Amino acid sequence: MKIPRVLNLAEALALCAYIFWYIWQLQDAYWQSWAVFPVWLVVSFLIHKDTPTTLGWRADNLWAATLRAALVLIPLMAALGIVGLFLGALHRPPSHLLIPKHFFSYMAFCLLQQVGLNSFLTNRLLAATENRVRASLLAGVIFAGLHWPNPVLIPLTFIGGVTMSWLFARERNILPLAVAQGILGTLVWWAFPVAWHHAMRVGPGFYNFHP
Repeated sequence: MKIPRVLNLAEALALCAYIFWYIWQLQDAYWQSWAVFPVWLVVSFLIHKDTPTTLGWRADNLWAATLRAALVLIPLMAALGIVGLFLGALHRPPSHLLIPKHFFSYMAFCLLQQVGLNSFLTNRLLAATENRVRASLLAGVIFAGLHWPNPVLIPLTFIGGVTMSWLFARERNILPLAVAQGILGTLVWWAFPVAWHHAMRVGPGFYNFHP
């Protein structure tokens, strides 16, 4: 039986609301509450009868998905590089991300974000709206909202969220998107002064940052 569109939308918004709650309150008050995320995702994927293909875990179209992602996302990387040059970023290399352990940890985090953004959120919004553009725009708004109140990340995650959601809707492959997000995130850290993005923190951590 097909799940009604309104239930797909309600599920997408409910998990995002929980993530927002976790960022702003639960992670400090009840750290164990992080366990809700994997449980929710697994149950959702089972209920919706998702497969590796619908979740974007696939190799059959990896080359085509990588080419399409490169055509769209490399210009964004170049733009961040130009911004960094204008803001004096050559004097502040992202040394912490050049350490292999830190870089691969960040890449794993980006892969996890792609599961949330696309394997879950974009899929549910596509089912709810039955329109690729509307689903991508809504995914971008939600993704940006979860980065509140960071003034650097909010606009950039809206652009990135819309773009990656649209790419996922076209190719259904999160692997090149996770790599691209890792590169884009590293460039954002490098391009903008830490005093602006507070070490990429969101939620109350943004206000508690001390360089």
